[in-house]
Amino acid sequence: MGNKLINIASINELHRFYGCDKPKHPLVSVIDLKTIRPELFDEPLAYQMELYIISCKSFKGTIKYGRQPYDFDEGSLLFTAPNQVLSAEPDVKLEEGWALFIHPDLLSSTSLGKKMHQYSFFLYDTNEALHISDDEKQILLDCIAKIKREYSQNMDKHTHGLIVSNIELLLNYCDRFYDRQFITRSKANHDIVQRFETLLNEYFANETLIQTGLPDVGHFASQLNISPKYLSDVLSKHTGKSTQEHIHLKLIEKAKLLLWGNNQSISQIAYQLGFEHPSHFTKLFKTKTGSTPREYRNLN
Repeated sequence: MGNKLINIASINELHRFYGCDKPKHPLVSVIDLKTIRPELFDEPLAYQMELYIISCKSFKGTIKYGRQPYDFDEGSLLFTAPNQVLSAEPDVKLEEGWALFIHPDLLSSTSLGKKMHQYSFFLYDTNEALHISDDEKQILLDCIAKIKREYSQNMDKHTHGLIVSNIELLLNYCDRFYDRQFITRSKANHDIVQRFETLLNEYFANETLIQTGLPDVGHFASQLNISPKYLSDVLSKHTGKSTQEHIHLKLIEKAKLLLWGNNQSISQIAYQLGFEHPSHFTKLFKTKTGSTPREYRNLN
């Protein structure tokens, strides 16, 4: 039987569910995770919150990050976008932690709201968490303290802007720390790149893609047991190209071989490459090479 699903749509609902005092702001809250009612974790639960969540947790024990075990004693930072489903992990003991909950309405009509999609770590899997040092943890705690202080005192015309500014500052620090982690975990990430390239070559080695169709980012991410966003970010850091760009480059490479090597029509080649409509193939080919498939064939 699956975990019981709990839906939480607001900060008020969140506080009631966790057994916390009434929130001091309707759209943002910082909660000490050690104060949450422990009986909540007596049974398996899954949560779907209509909130952004940034949580910093220190666990006792070792948790797997990808396929490798890492010590979480210094703390891990997890990011959740609205409406993602989270599951409680009763087998891992929480030592300490805090969580920042943000309702999307807080960010509407702000520059941060328009760029939230740029913080791709909100779409990472939990095993792709950000592991932070004590110094990094303190930097984030300073941001959290400023956010909490702003919504806890009497509100004025500056309150909203200062809360949002400090949330953006916190996210920018997280972006920096993730860049550091990509460097420190370069060997593991290099292995991901190599495995992806092998899978990509194997996929396009098929004589025809009519049956399988064109692969998407999710196909390769699932094969590698990582999230699509994390795969694209790893590839971008190490190769300068996203997953989709790698797929398109390999597709164009195979298309060129087919255009050189046989007398099939452009439509036949398009179907062989997995396109449902030849016009889509022609458009992509011209975008990537500057020539239509027919022009390319005639030039070569």
